Amino acid sequence: MQELSTRFCQKRLPKLLLLSLLMAAAIAPRVQATTGLSLERGQSLAIVLLGITTLALSVYLFVVIFQPERF
Repeated sequence: MQELSTRFCQKRLPKLLLLSLLMAAAIAPRVQATTGLSLERGQSLAIVLLGITTLALSVYLFVVIFQPERF
């Protein structure tokens, strides 16, 4: 059990996935309220996850372009 918690603390990917899912769960109702009843809950959640993924990729590419020696 302790080995699993140390692995979780060392890896960034699980933290980022958890954070993005929590953000999506918090933002999805607002997206659904903005669009009215035209979107279902699953569709608004998918839109939010797509937006978070797009933002994460753009930040990553920005860092890769301006700091290529790190990679």
